[in-house]
Amino acid sequence: MKKIFVLIIILSISVTVFAQQNIDSNNYWTYNFQLTAINQSHNAFKANYSGDNSLLNNAEKKKLSLTTTLYVGRKLWKNAALYLNPEITGGEGLSGTRGIAGFTNGETFRIGSTEPKIYIARLFFRQHFALKNTDYQNTESGRNQVIEKIPTSRITISVGKICMSDFFDNNIYSHDPRTQFMNWSLMSNAGWDYPADTRGYTQGLVAELIKPGWAVRISSVLVPRKANGLQLDYKITKAHSETVEIEKNWTTKRPGAIRLLIFRNVSQAPTYSTTLTAVKNGDSSSLDVYTGTKEWEKYGGVKWGVGINVEQELSTVIGAFFKASYNDGKTATWAFTEIDRSISFGVNIKGTYWKRPKDNIGIAQVINGISSQHRDFLNAGFYGFIIGDGKLTYGIENITEIYYQTKITGSFDVAFDYQFVKNPAYNKDRGPVNVFAIRGHIEF
Repeated sequence: MKKIFVLIIILSISVTVFAQQNIDSNNYWTYNFQLTAINQSHNAFKANYSGDNSLLNNAEKKKLSLTTTLYVGRKLWKNAALYLNPEITGGEGLSGTRGIAGFTNGETFRIGSTEPKIYIARLFFRQHFALKNTDYQNTESGRNQVIEKIPTSRITISVGKICMSDFFDNNIYSHDPRTQFMNWSLMSNAGWDYPADTRGYTQGLVAELIKPGWAVRISSVLVPRKANGLQLDYKITKAHSETVEIEKNWTTKRPGAIRLLIFRNVSQAPTYSTTLTAVKNGDSSSLDVYTGTKEWEKYGGVKWGVGINVEQELSTVIGAFFKASYNDGKTATWAFTEIDRSISFGVNIKGTYWKRPKDNIGIAQVINGISSQHRDFLNAGFYGFIIGDGKLTYGIENITEIYYQTKITGSFDVAFDYQFVKNPAYNKDRGPVNVFAIRGHIEF
């Protein structure tokens, strides 16, 4: 596998360099590339018992994940462009990416196989519509952004295969596991069961009303046919997801932003209480609710929730963030991870203090929880697609993450990461766990 990874890296970089050297002089095209490799390990820890979805309590080492993405964009006409992102992923997370609700490697949710796979991550069309009496601003070439002059007051429509986190729940200090915190709970509001296939992508439409200082976004997209599945459900009248976000930005003294997110998912997901009752009544087909087999084809499972997301620059070198999210916790988690309530906060410190202005230190704390129905489900010995130890002595999942990212060259940086996980998968009978990681990231 290592030889395959090396070949992928060489081919991906070669294609990108060739594309950049041959870009049209009229700037109708844009090409960008990223490669992220994360190697994680954890210590041995105490476990009174283990189940099918438990984090292995023996020490694990050298669990490597790799993602490479080529970002290609083509300007079509005024304020319109088409974007294509081929992606290659491979590798694995600790314990097969199971055993911690706030999992420790934010890149492994994009990986559906340990062997390298190539696929189309994104393929979408974007159109800006100018509002009356608006100014215009120039954009630079970047990831999924062609050089263009866009209206500052506009309605933007994006349609196709997309990643929801590209549009919603952004945070300049805690959002991207390729360059910031690696924990799933810190990528987005953890209680947002955001619609996506196993690799993190979906299909649908996003509409944005953007004005100087504020924005409103709304989307309607597909959900997986089965929990954490790769196949999306095209029965759009029965299975779909809607998300709304309101964003307010300010620049008084120090820039900051606040975002309020509301979501509602409809899928084949059952409720935890219904599943428990069915099993007690001898209905074994209910055991298939997480795999989406033909024995369970009932629609109408609804999960809704809210999230708040705040970022604030405190000085020229320090920024802080806070997130809090909640979902009803009655219907089974279907897409992201098994977290029903979450609070996270932290800071980012630039290396200006020690004459390394392009370096960063990040420190964050996460507190995750689940509903009483979800607890009963796990304590009865059942499993979600991420967690399940066979039984449960409930405790809040506490995660502390610290990383140091250092710039090696203009396009290459390395990060050293440590995460302390208390009560992994909400279980007081297991852990705590110390997780160590090194991340390499190339982008140009």
